[in-house]
Amino acid sequence: MAKLIALYKHPENKEEFDEHYFNVHSPITAKIPGLREMKVTKFTGSPMGGEPPYYLMCEMIYDDAASLKAGLSSDEGKASGKDLMGFAGKLVTLMIGEDSE
Repeated sequence: MAKLIALYKHPENKEEFDEHYFNVHSPITAKIPGLREMKVTKFTGSPMGGEPPYYLMCEMIYDDAASLKAGLSSDEGKASGKDLMGFAGKLVTLMIGEDSE
């Protein structure tokens, strides 16, 4: 199983960010071929107290690295990337990982 993980820093306008993320970006991303599951976590705190360094995390799960690569190279993957850079390019950190057991 391979994952593309997106970590988002706190946006200036959280309502505007949420509106775009959940109503525009997520539906575009959900159409990427090979995407098995998409998990979104909004951070609410930190065990150390205070505001966490990140606002939101999205885990996009694929069967394997080849499926992830093919999905990102698809027209839908390119559309998702273009939208992401347009509304959150300065906020997002992207990482690729695999589950370890």
